[in-house]
Amino acid sequence: MVSLKAIGIVVLLLCLGGCSGMLFYPERGLPFTPDKARLEYRDLTLTTADGTRLHGWWLPAKPGVPVKGTVLHLHGNGGNLAWHLGGSWWLPEQGYQVLMLDYRGYGLSEGEPSLPAIYQDLDAAFAWLDKAPETQGQPRIVLGQSIGGALAVHYLAQHPEQRSGLKALILDGVPASYREVARHALGTSWLTWPFKRPLSWFIPDGDSAIHSIARLKGTPMLLFHSMDDDIVPLNNGLALYKAAPLPRVLQLTRGGHVQTFADPTWRQVLLRYLDDPQHFNGLRRLGEIPNYPPAPATP
Repeated sequence: MVSLKAIGIVVLLLCLGGCSGMLFYPERGLPFTPDKARLEYRDLTLTTADGTRLHGWWLPAKPGVPVKGTVLHLHGNGGNLAWHLGGSWWLPEQGYQVLMLDYRGYGLSEGEPSLPAIYQDLDAAFAWLDKAPETQGQPRIVLGQSIGGALAVHYLAQHPEQRSGLKALILDGVPASYREVARHALGTSWLTWPFKRPLSWFIPDGDSAIHSIARLKGTPMLLFHSMDDDIVPLNNGLALYKAAPLPRVLQLTRGGHVQTFADPTWRQVLLRYLDDPQHFNGLRRLGEIPNYPPAPATP
């Protein structure tokens, strides 16, 4: 039987985490930079409205490749930029320039991550994109992975001026409800499983994507979600897809949480989608070659 002392420790940790702080698990420093992946890059420093200095990487399109657009890559809640380079390293070779941002408290960025302060970080990223010479006249795409997608949905619902300029919003393994994902995580441990519902109430849920996604009218959305995701279960992707306004596409994948673009198939799906977000119809468009030879004509 679980001891009251153990439960008290778990509750205390949740309380000391500062509620929204339980959503973020940053790692300071950077274990490597994009040159390790033979990518050109530039270090950026962005300053938020409250004076927090953030670190980012600018990945230009590969020399000689026509620029097709600019991608703002908002990463998940663990690690830092280096951990999440796998989500967008392949885009510059395809003509997409990328802004990667470390939220406050991550990598080389100052501060500590929390809601709602972290939305100032997204503000700073959009402000930089609005002014940078490299981005002028280029289509803009937001790629949000895991909590980065949830932050993007809530932010864009609150900022229609930024939403109106988007060519597409790409969501990959995004939690529909912070609280429901917390319940799932608490349910995986024998220590917390009996108390997963009351403990999950320490997790704030008002900013969860499920409450805002219906407001993104007119924004084309492609939602990737893995059927094997054991961190943000598939029902999250299905719930967001059902709540999202048209035009939107749900693309089911396989593999671990936000490991989508390790598979060249899903990279190709995203590129095809970006060619025509208003009319793309999912992987089916890539598979319209018949599996069998045509039947012989009847006389």
